[in-house]
Amino acid sequence: MKWNIPILLTWLRVWLIPVFTILFYLPSDWIDYHTVNWLGAMIFAIAAVTDWFDGYLARKWNQTSSFGAFLDPVADKLMVAVALILLVSLGRTYAFCAMIIIGREITISALREWMAQLGRRNNVAVAQIGKFKTAAQMAAIVLLLIGSENFHGLNFILIGNILMGIAVILTVWSMCYYLKVAFADFKE
Repeated sequence: MKWNIPILLTWLRVWLIPVFTILFYLPSDWIDYHTVNWLGAMIFAIAAVTDWFDGYLARKWNQTSSFGAFLDPVADKLMVAVALILLVSLGRTYAFCAMIIIGREITISALREWMAQLGRRNNVAVAQIGKFKTAAQMAAIVLLLIGSENFHGLNFILIGNILMGIAVILTVWSMCYYLKVAFADFKE
């Protein structure tokens, strides 16, 4: 594996997962509730930005690699799954939302792996609907991590759960899209 800035950004996302998780389980006499929420949201937002930025830099600088193509979606899915499980445990979003999103991620990852074995991975490359799903999901998670019921008149929990609902709809829609694209290969 060749080290470069895009790979380091992806590894940063992986390394942030335990930092992010531990933050929410620190004793309350160490750090107050609101600071934890804002720090957690900032860490997640940084991870979300690196998800976009590492791919952009890898393509721009011609530093793409098979290892980077493997690690990038794994880091993204791990961070999202951990955040969703954490949000459910904190009572800020609904378990069925997390189950649908995590289930879709596992399904599409398996589908992409299977299609790659058939030499047809490009048939299930990231589509525009998947990008919209990711944007809604990331925004929802950041707002739900902040968790303030009322911040300057904005109810982040309500707005975050509305965005989470949109993300769930787009999650199911994008999963159907990818399965439809791969359907011809199912018949073989």
